[in-house]
Amino acid sequence: MRKFLLKAAQELCKTIREIAYAIHLYLGHGHMEKVYENALALRLKKAGLKIKRQYPVNVYEEDGTLIGEYFVDLLAEDCLLLELKTCQQLNNEHKLQILGYLKSTKIKDGLLINFGSYKFQIRKFIVG
Repeated sequence: MRKFLLKAAQELCKTIREIAYAIHLYLGHGHMEKVYENALALRLKKAGLKIKRQYPVNVYEEDGTLIGEYFVDLLAEDCLLLELKTCQQLNNEHKLQILGYLKSTKIKDGLLINFGSYKFQIRKFIVG
């Protein structure tokens, strides 16, 4: 069963990577992040994937008190967080952001995609 889930996650990531790259080629860089979010959500839905936009992430104190609320750009198939950026280069702050989202949601897999660079950038993150 674990091998099946791993293969399914790999195929999902591959599909998203290919679609995101096609958007990067078509639109280039220089647009606002929302434009890429709209394009990616639309194309992923056309590909038959279940997509949630602006997925809420709540952060709680040890005693259960809500101490923060964020929104991940996209959630694919209820199991893969997609965080989009439009910057010249991904940095450690972006990595820490998606790792925080993964920890808070208890979702194991995430993709960090940067449409703002000349060179397409995508990074996969997995938390245990």
